[in-house]
Amino acid sequence: MADGDLRDNPAARGPREGRDAEGMAGVAGAPGATGDVEDAQESDAARRRRRAQFLRELHEAKQLRDRVQPRRARAARMRQQMRMRTFRW
Repeated sequence: MADGDLRDNPAARGPREGRDAEGMAGVAGAPGATGDVEDAQESDAARRRRRAQFLRELHEAKQLRDRVQPRRARAARMRQQMRMRTFRW
């Protein structure tokens, strides 16, 4: 079975997720612990903030790379244009 099949098909992964969820039930701060509703909301909000910060920094790094390496950026734009031209809707 290819690696892509494991990623696309959750049933191919096996019972690992259930086993992990049972093992984490007694851990403080885990989703199964008491008082986890507030913690889960805070951690979800924190996760979204961290993700937004990461995406901002990634976008900034890509812009910097495009400025510093204009030839590579132009070649990447050309490849993207060719991909869009040959893509069939």
